[in-house]
Amino acid sequence: MRFISWNVNGLRAVMQKGFPEIFAELDADVFCLQETKLQEGQIDLSLPGYHQYWNYAEKKGYSGTAVFTKEEPLSVSYGIGIPEHDREGRVITLEFPDFFFLTVYTPNSQDGLARLGYRMTWEDAFLAYLKKLEAEKPVIFCGDLNVAHQEIDLKNPKSNRKNAGFTDEERGKMTALLNAGFIDTWRFFYPDTKDVYSWWSYRFRAREKNAGWRIDYFIVSAALKERLAGAKIHTEIFGSDHCPVELEIR
Repeated sequence: MRFISWNVNGLRAVMQKGFPEIFAELDADVFCLQETKLQEGQIDLSLPGYHQYWNYAEKKGYSGTAVFTKEEPLSVSYGIGIPEHDREGRVITLEFPDFFFLTVYTPNSQDGLARLGYRMTWEDAFLAYLKKLEAEKPVIFCGDLNVAHQEIDLKNPKSNRKNAGFTDEERGKMTALLNAGFIDTWRFFYPDTKDVYSWWSYRFRAREKNAGWRIDYFIVSAALKERLAGAKIHTEIFGSDHCPVELEIR
């Protein structure tokens, strides 16, 4: 099975930049989006052969996630069951026969770390939700997790040490998540690979210089380790400030 995750930073804008062609070419079994920035009825997306599931933020033009899947899931749920965390359209959970699959758009800690406290609360709640699911069956989740975990995961670690996405607090929560029995699939296959990123600022010609961050992930329960078949970061695909990331499992 091939899974794709892409933070499109506004789906309507990416529709004008080749999204239908990119979607068809990648031919994923499950294709996930973050930052759709849509409300219901604002787009008519025809994807023959796929079931579509959308989670919209209450705030217009903000956040939002979507999942398109060839196989119809056994069940679908939206959010993590905590009203405080479920107003921004950040999580969709699909249940398949032998695993749960989630797309997630983790809250950004924002300039001046204005939302770091909320982010820490979110991290604990989301990990608890994952472990609750995992008690039933293994979990695969993907999305923009808004953190570069290690220094190898961004171009300029020293100058970003106290910036959103690379604070000690955010990185510590990622370490705790992985230590709770999850695998960062890209690093599973490429433990030492440098200079491969999934997000670049629109400023300072960052993508041209490859001054990026790896903040988009596929993470799986350790129980699925033997089924991991491959991981990719599609740096050749444009249209957003993020590029798609991929996971293949047997």
